[in-house]
Amino acid sequence: MLDAKLVRGSTEEIAEKLLVKQFKLDVSRIQALEGRRKEIQVKTQELQNERKVGSKRFGQLKAAGEDIAPLKAEMDRLGEELKVSEDLLNQVQHELNDILLQVPNIPDPSVPAGTTEDDNVENRRWGTPREFDFEPKDHVALGELNGELDFETAAKLSGARFAVIKGKLARLHRAITQFMINTHIEEHGYEEIYVPYLVNADSLRGTGQLPKFEKDLFKIEREDQHDLYLIPTAEVPVTNVVRDSIVEGADMPLSYVCHSPCFRSEAGSYGRDVRGMIRQHQFDKVEMVHVVRPEDSWDTLEKLTGHAESILKKLNLPYRVVTLCGGDLGFSSAKTYDIEVWLPGQQKYREISSCSNMTDFQSRRMMARWRNPETGKPELVHTLNGSGLAVGRTMVAIIENYQDERGRIQVPEVLLPYMGGVTKI
Repeated sequence: MLDAKLVRGSTEEIAEKLLVKQFKLDVSRIQALEGRRKEIQVKTQELQNERKVGSKRFGQLKAAGEDIAPLKAEMDRLGEELKVSEDLLNQVQHELNDILLQVPNIPDPSVPAGTTEDDNVENRRWGTPREFDFEPKDHVALGELNGELDFETAAKLSGARFAVIKGKLARLHRAITQFMINTHIEEHGYEEIYVPYLVNADSLRGTGQLPKFEKDLFKIEREDQHDLYLIPTAEVPVTNVVRDSIVEGADMPLSYVCHSPCFRSEAGSYGRDVRGMIRQHQFDKVEMVHVVRPEDSWDTLEKLTGHAESILKKLNLPYRVVTLCGGDLGFSSAKTYDIEVWLPGQQKYREISSCSNMTDFQSRRMMARWRNPETGKPELVHTLNGSGLAVGRTMVAIIENYQDERGRIQVPEVLLPYMGGVTKI
């Protein structure tokens, strides 16, 4: 959530910055509401002052034994008028807050202009795509060939965009997860955390999924209880660990790594990536979350992206890093790097990780703060997150990049300790 004072004081300037994200801020509505808010606030303060003066006079008259009935009637009238004014003020403030909940984060000045993913800017590449002396298959064909990637049974169980993974391929999926978590803990200094897969609306509001993206979520309605939602990413519960709290400066920064399933309805994405495991309703991901001091967040974004890249380097999977343009940038993000892995079956790079700096956008919604030891006062933290990596897409990349002409899959060397002697699938 943007700073309400900043938006009220610099509405047109903020609106221009948000155009980079292809978002049109309703300037006239905000300015009209702000004018109304100021008007009501002035009246409310006047009424409060009148009541304060009247209360003091009431005490004096009562102590002197004088008739207080006329003043009491006036005080009752003031009280009723003040309540009406306070209710109106709250109503206008709630309306302004509802608008702000729908407004995305301001993009960093370094974010390139553009409207779609075609306008993203490539920063660097690592590795050289393998040249095959045969026509490489995609992961769907390879999975069907060995019978361990089963979309037909998944459709029978749940419908489209699910997968059943069996045998050695299931073990590979588990090995990838364990390898990622171990690397981030042992080499990058993250603390592992396990969180609920069901969260309340406050958690999703805190990280920016609600109210704007409710259609993308799987919701569980419960009678006489708060509704719960299946998490779209571990970013939601892990970041909300610091909601409504003050982290002591000595405990900063916080760096968490979490493996979880993710559940997305993919509303509005029909017709895109319907084949295979690229865009599923359920998938696993290893998520990295940082809670840092504001002055450290941009350096942390570079470090976070490097941690995700290191996984692909260890797996010897070619990739590239791109900076998302404004039109492709997420709602809560001020800047995002996408890491895209090379998929021979598609002959293109596909996203496998997004690493984002949310600045104080999420922390303001969550009231997540840290105590600055220099001032002793609480200040908003900055939050960042990134995939380290999406497990299913990593498996897809391994299947396609490590295939041979017979459809067998060579297990990457760094995963062999997790495979129980299995070297080929």
